[in-house]
Amino acid sequence: MESFIKFLSASNYRKKLDTKIDLTDKEIVDNVTKVAWPSIFEALFIALISSVDTIMVATLGAFAISAVGIVNQPRMLMLAPIMALNMAVTVIVSRRKGQDNKEGANQILRNAILLCFGLALGLNLLGFTFAEPLLEFAGANADYIADSIIYFKIICIGNFFYSLSLTITAAQRGVGNTKISMVTNLTANLVNIVFNYLLINGIWIFPRWGIMGAAVATAIGNIAALVLAVYSVIHRSDFLFLDLKEKWTIQKDNVRQILNIGWPSIIEQVFLRIGFFTFAKQVFLLGTLASSSHQITMNIMHLSFSVGNGLAIASTALVGRSLGQKRTDLAKLYGKSVQHIGRVFAIILALITFVLRYQFISLYSDDPEIVRITSELFIILAAMLYFQMSQVITIGSLRGAGDVRFVAGLSMVSIMLVRPGLTQLFAYNLGFGILGAWVGTFIDQLIRWGASLLRYNSGKWVNVEV
Repeated sequence: MESFIKFLSASNYRKKLDTKIDLTDKEIVDNVTKVAWPSIFEALFIALISSVDTIMVATLGAFAISAVGIVNQPRMLMLAPIMALNMAVTVIVSRRKGQDNKEGANQILRNAILLCFGLALGLNLLGFTFAEPLLEFAGANADYIADSIIYFKIICIGNFFYSLSLTITAAQRGVGNTKISMVTNLTANLVNIVFNYLLINGIWIFPRWGIMGAAVATAIGNIAALVLAVYSVIHRSDFLFLDLKEKWTIQKDNVRQILNIGWPSIIEQVFLRIGFFTFAKQVFLLGTLASSSHQITMNIMHLSFSVGNGLAIASTALVGRSLGQKRTDLAKLYGKSVQHIGRVFAIILALITFVLRYQFISLYSDDPEIVRITSELFIILAAMLYFQMSQVITIGSLRGAGDVRFVAGLSMVSIMLVRPGLTQLFAYNLGFGILGAWVGTFIDQLIRWGASLLRYNSGKWVNVEV
């Protein structure tokens, strides 16, 4: 057990540092675990509930899986600037926490909420207004586009509330309060599941709304998320406290700090979403069977990604806090420790994905062709998980340091150019269809893994000013 703790704490890497760290191997692992486990469980439960959501919608038919699935990328495209803003909030608040600057952290949060309000309102109004052309451009076909339009418009309404809750929980992550984000998102998703059950099939006094019911359920869950997020910042004794008596005006210095970190992240998120949007369109143009198989595989991938994302959040918070305390040695050690923990999880999840692939698929569909296609995609997914999780965690460390310009550049090359390009080559030019699209995704993950690891090992990220 002792040797396993040494591995998880990156004990061998500690010896390479030119300083003495006054924490034991167990304390390093405990500190990582304390921050990481709520984020892991939050993301894992959300992914599980999302899978249940898809399973419930799938009872309406294969078209329903595609109708709901095609909305994901347009929705995420509208969330991209908000997510970039939130990355900046987490990074800056984590530094202020390290400096014990409570007022500075709350000023950042107030200004971030004002920025988020304006962005979310404008973006979701655009999405609601141009739902039909946006979904047509995404590759929706006549089998399900009418349902997709209704679903997407309602999702836009819920997205406004969800965006505000994300900004508040991003700040909470920065101070290490990852449990708040977990409780908020878990509760919201459970609310979503309950109303899914009531509104998709018309249980008890509730109407049978089908796909529209699933959208309404999501919107209700989004409102619940905002209520809980606001509740988390109304206690004066807490580090983060939203005081209505304080100045609620845009302050140039705070906005400048947010944009210094957020602007490269906005570019990164735009590149990410353009790339994902293009990739999703390429997949959906392959037909309903291919897109349904893809959507099932993506649901399972989100389960594994949730672990990596939870560890990445821990890495971001711990690296940012350590650099705020001027402890570059500790920041480097935390980064390596989270990477080691991620490797263990990745191997376990890859084995589970490969061995239980048919059992997972059977939860969604018993169509022989969908089962055949999806089982092949699961094999690629299992092989990809190690590299995917590793790069997500490493990029989390770089974000915590504020090295967002490198991350944005990597996203531009990898996701906006490489993945769609390889999908075009393997899926269309070479005729491998959906299998080719996932081979391209695997290569994309390899590139991101190699590039992010090289950047981390260079150590240049510790010198970024926030």
